[in-house]
Amino acid sequence: MKMFRIPKDIAFGWGSLEYLKSIKGERAFIVTDKTCVSLGFTDKISAYLKEAGIESEIFAEVEEDPSRDTVQKGAKMMSGFQPDWIIGLGGGSSMDAAKGMWVLYEHPDIKWEDVFVPFGVPELRKKARFIAIATTSGTGSEVTCAAVITDRSTTPPVKGCVATTEILPDISISDPELASTMPPKVTAATGMDVLTHATEAYTSIAASVIDQSLALKAIDLTFGNLAKATLDGRNKEAREGMHTASLMAAMAFTNAFLGIVHSLAHQIGAEYHIPHGYANSLMLPYVIRFNGVAVPEKYAEICKATGIAYDNERDAVDQYIKAVLQLQGDVGLSHTIEGAGVERENFFGKLDQLAQNALNDICTYNNPRTVTVEDMKAIYTAAYNGEWIS
Repeated sequence: MKMFRIPKDIAFGWGSLEYLKSIKGERAFIVTDKTCVSLGFTDKISAYLKEAGIESEIFAEVEEDPSRDTVQKGAKMMSGFQPDWIIGLGGGSSMDAAKGMWVLYEHPDIKWEDVFVPFGVPELRKKARFIAIATTSGTGSEVTCAAVITDRSTTPPVKGCVATTEILPDISISDPELASTMPPKVTAATGMDVLTHATEAYTSIAASVIDQSLALKAIDLTFGNLAKATLDGRNKEAREGMHTASLMAAMAFTNAFLGIVHSLAHQIGAEYHIPHGYANSLMLPYVIRFNGVAVPEKYAEICKATGIAYDNERDAVDQYIKAVLQLQGDVGLSHTIEGAGVERENFFGKLDQLAQNALNDICTYNNPRTVTVEDMKAIYTAAYNGEWIS
């Protein structure tokens, strides 16, 4: 038996933020960052909630790669306000932080080691339900049962993944009008996150035909719209195409799970403060090469569905990598970790620990090719230097 889980209600398309006017409740706690406040998103949401008769409070201290300390601080404020709705507003960092706060709000005595046990979070919704509102076209956290929280007490810092259907949002709102404010670099990085989500979902050992169908369409939409949306954020068709691609890729990966692109990216993101989508982009071509040995037919299927010409299955792996590299170049992203500004001596001095942490990452388990710590080191080395491995 297979399962396919997504939020009960998904409001999407231009202007879908107005869905907030129809919800029923008393108090809503909005978790976001300072950028969303400065852009006026929180004012707009508070106004819609007021129309619905709901009082709101805002926590706007979420940083990139939210830490355990931030989550604990927000949960404490939440406990004082006693909301019956929690709203995660922003990119993946804000929505993930809000999910973490939700867990601590409902279970204040829970230990972090229990939070990170796969599917180990106790039942939620005794105090509040959850709304996720995406302002970027990439993370997909608005429809996923995952949240990434960083432990900064370790060296290097380690990203832990909360993976449980308990944190699947009750309502997801995916309004591309919010994403139209993203600067080109953010559009590019989050868009490559979409491509990574869809590619890893399609090749996951847990993927079903439903997951793969969503993933293929998300890949096609990304190749067709990301460069246009990066060049002109007000290109309504391209912006909506990317927001839809993000939504579809996330629905695919929250059910099919991911692979070692994310395992590797989590570590360099936490250690070198590389935005998550950019970190995924850096690792994607090299992992395709590695996984292509095991599942070349999957990349041939992706190429066929997206119109990428190839001669045979092995050539399909090469051609898909070329297409990914071309898209990276079109949106102005580096092909290598060195090109992202990571100093060589520092990186290779931490390579062993980074590789071990990547191997231990929860995303590793659904990768289509079995991987060792030496493989992780080889992939990191290739990605740093722009070399290729088999």
